[in-house]
Order: sequence, then structure tokens, then C-alpha cells
Amino acid sequence: MEDSNKQTGKPKKVSKKTYNSELRKLQIELVKLQEWIKNKGLRVVVVFEGRDAAGKGGTIKRITQVLNPRICRVVALGTPTEKEKTQWYFQRYAEQLPAGGEMVLFDRSWYNRAGVEKVMEFCTTDEYWDFLRSCPNFERMLIRSGIILIKYWFSVSEEEQEKRFKSRNEDPTKRWKISPMDLKSRELYVEYSKAKDEMFAYTDTKISPWFVVDADNKRKARLNCIHHLLSMIEYKDLTPDPFELPPRNDHKGYVRPPLDEITYVPEVY
Repeated sequence: MEDSNKQTGKPKKVSKKTYNSELRKLQIELVKLQEWIKNKGLRVVVVFEGRDAAGKGGTIKRITQVLNPRICRVVALGTPTEKEKTQWYFQRYAEQLPAGGEMVLFDRSWYNRAGVEKVMEFCTTDEYWDFLRSCPNFERMLIRSGIILIKYWFSVSEEEQEKRFKSRNEDPTKRWKISPMDLKSRELYVEYSKAKDEMFAYTDTKISPWFVVDADNKRKARLNCIHHLLSMIEYKDLTPDPFELPPRNDHKGYVRPPLDEITYVPEVY
């Protein structure tokens, strides 16, 4: 089982105050990293994979929360179209790779084939094994072309995953997160574990290793992942200094239209 190697002992909790304080510090560093990537023309790809409800999306949100979407963008591809199904498997992912000065966060990636497609039998056996053989070469090509590739696997226990599914089901603002595929994954927990182990055996390479995030505690997972991401790229602080705002011009003679001719949003609150 994928979670059998987690550290034993009672996990330490992170208070909300500590979490917010540390997240703020890390987000300031993320802005510095962003400016470095832009200035140096780096191409960065970060892959987020893991169980359903493992917390990938929440971590991605905390990373992008303070960043420029023109520099850092999220790629979360849906079901391939009929045309895409006839293409080289990696083609639609290659189209999303970053240009110079960009960082792309893949919320699930080409590893769909080794996970959900394998377990749900959405691909053939030949297609699955071809992926496992081809993937290390594909990633080697990316890295040799100058792309910085970082891969995270969010590991969550069966008990914690079930707790999060129930929480989503009870909250009308989160219920949309539960799909028929998620419900099926609950039944096939062991099958997903086996698929993950086999995937790691082929794709956890020296040139492109997997970094496992213990995600049973959401706060710790987010902080640990962002901290690790920052450690993977050497950067310097290129954040612009505060600007000196010039005084506004006095627009004499300008007359605003009557306020009663403007349609305002009703002040319900």
C-alpha cells in the first residue's frame, strides 16, 4: 500500500496562526522566484499527481494566489477529444509546455495513463506499457532541452480520503468536487495503490525523481510542498523596489455625469 512508508508517531499539528504566518513568508518567496524565472527566461514545469481529495488543488491555489497568471499558469486538461485520441499521447501535454520566463503547474498530467486510465481500463494494455517505457524518455528530452521538471505525488491515507469525501458530500459548495470517477476510486483503492507503485518503478528516475508529499494534514502538506519547490530552484531577490507615486493631475473643468443616470448594483449588504 502506498501509505505504509509514512512516518510513524503522532503527527504534529500546525495552528492556523502559524500556518498563515508561514504561508505568507513562503508566498513572498514565491514572488521572488517568479521574478527570477521571468528575468532569466527559465522554463519550469511542476507536476501534481496523487489520490482524489489528496489536496493537490489546494496547494496549487496557494502557489498561484500571489503570482502573475501571465508567468505562472495552471494546466488542468479535461477528457481528450476524438481528434486528440488519434494523436501521439504526449502531444496535447507538450502543447502546454512553458516558453521562456514561464512556470506551468500541471494539475494532473500525462500520468493519467498510468493511473486512472490504467485502473478504469480507459486505455489498452499495449498503450499502458508503451507509456511506462516512453515516459522516462519523454521527460529526459524535456530536461535536456532546458526545462526544469519537478514532480510531486500527494499521498493520503484511506481513512483521511474517506473523511474528505464525506466532508465534500455534506457541503453544498464542495459537492461538485465529487464525480462518478471519485466514487469509483473509493472502491478501487488497492488497485490505485498497485498502479502507483508500478508507475514509480518505471518513472521515479535519477534525472526525474518523484517527491512524495504526506498530505494527511492539509496545512503541513501545503507548507512543505511550497518550501520544497522553492528549494529546487536557486534564485535571487529581483522584486522591484516600491514605486514613488507621482501626484495626481488636477482635472479642472471635468464634470461627471449625474449619478442618478448610472445603474448601480443594489446595496443588499
